[in-house]
Amino acid sequence: MRPITMERVEQTRAEILETIKSPVLTHEQKVATMANKADSLMEVLDLPEGLDELLNESIDTKCICDLNEGHAPVRPRYIIPDYAKFMREGSEFLQLDPPKDLFEALNSLLIFYKHVPSVTNFPVYVGALDELLEPFINDVDEETAKKLLRLFLIHVDRTVLDSFSHANIGPKPTKAGRLLLEVEEDLEQAVPNLTMKYDAELTDDDFALQAIKTSLRSAKPSFANHKMFSSELGEDYVIASCYNGLKLGGGSYTLCRMILSNIAKRADSLKDFQEKQLPYVMDIMARYMDARIKFEVEESGFFQNNFLAKEGFIHQDRFTAMFGMVGLAECVNILMEKEGKSGRFGHDKEADELGVAIMEQINDFNEQHVNPYCSVTGGHFLLHAQVGLSDDREVSPGTRIPIGEEPEELFEHLKHCSLFHKYFPSGTGDIFPIDTTVHKNPEFLLDIIKGSFKDNLRYLSFYSSDSDVIRITGYLVKRSEIEKLRSGVAVLQDTTALGMGAADNCRIEERKVR
Repeated sequence: MRPITMERVEQTRAEILETIKSPVLTHEQKVATMANKADSLMEVLDLPEGLDELLNESIDTKCICDLNEGHAPVRPRYIIPDYAKFMREGSEFLQLDPPKDLFEALNSLLIFYKHVPSVTNFPVYVGALDELLEPFINDVDEETAKKLLRLFLIHVDRTVLDSFSHANIGPKPTKAGRLLLEVEEDLEQAVPNLTMKYDAELTDDDFALQAIKTSLRSAKPSFANHKMFSSELGEDYVIASCYNGLKLGGGSYTLCRMILSNIAKRADSLKDFQEKQLPYVMDIMARYMDARIKFEVEESGFFQNNFLAKEGFIHQDRFTAMFGMVGLAECVNILMEKEGKSGRFGHDKEADELGVAIMEQINDFNEQHVNPYCSVTGGHFLLHAQVGLSDDREVSPGTRIPIGEEPEELFEHLKHCSLFHKYFPSGTGDIFPIDTTVHKNPEFLLDIIKGSFKDNLRYLSFYSSDSDVIRITGYLVKRSEIEKLRSGVAVLQDTTALGMGAADNCRIEERKVR
């Protein structure tokens, strides 16, 4: 444990006081922010030498980012409870019996959500809602069922104040899934995020088209390649948080990310990047993640004491960790320039081949690194294309082509995506604003989904170019709420501030409309 300097303490005190006085933070947002500030003073981990110069630098030079997890992890970053077990058995700790009808099922879920922690203090996964509710959906007539679902989703939106919260539907069509989509289309809410697991052999066209119509109104659901995810993670995978593939009853201990563009800035040449700079940063980040995981499992007491583990809703041996990265496009472009070449990522064969080579090197490193507490994924981390932060500048999420440089034709863009999606079982995705005329032809988007998934794309998101709800990177925010916050009015969900930062810094409103 490293000693905390008085300078650091005073800085944190000043930041906490600033938080207390903020006119645009709600009470809940102030409490969460202050807790994070306090946690940053605790440095209980056995940190690898060299981490400080890579982690604690400005955003334009740092090479590793811990994504606000703090230095004394009190719980895993992402927790994926087995809600189906809860519906079957109830919970002794929560003093709830198994629900017997739709009223009780929805009420029980709302109670359970308030006791599922994460890095955001809200549940990042709220269940496969169609499967959970299908056994109860015929307890009432359809009109009453839709009213109950509407009230349930409004409750989630107003109390789970973070759009990293994520629900799943599909791949098989259900009455509950259809009603959920109809209600979501009408509500146009940012929370919860939603993914349809899509498989052309299991998901009929009517169900998929309803999902597309809903996505053009509310920016959700996104579409996950069910065959691809299940072949890598098994049938019991879920999509949580932004677009993270994780195991049901498990989750992710931690997610750290490398900022590849800043690593490229450190390199004298492509050779220096490949042989020295990238291996150095990967090694330190992996050992930093190892230290975090070791503390969570061996010292924090979470898996020994939390009711989720004690009652079997989660299991420590179903957790893994996410080895993240951003800025591949800028990294490639910087290295090409250092080699005296003009080709750019997304537009040049040599540049794209360099991007693939970098991903192969990262993948090879990850396959060699072993963590004893990640047995569910063979002792290895899962690679993750991280979506970015609101203060990122000139750093594109994951392996995406920079905004403003997208290929002219959509099929060219999708072909480029297919080069990289295969590397990321724990999540990657691309986002496409869609011209309003597509409302008249949702079959157009269904054909894109079918063709893309045959070409091994993993995850696609769409929203209408005139929609109030928009997808920022992997999460959702309402344009109207961003404008409120920008004018100095407090808003309910803390992700609105992230969305405003992304709109200001990351040009998300300038994406090419398809």
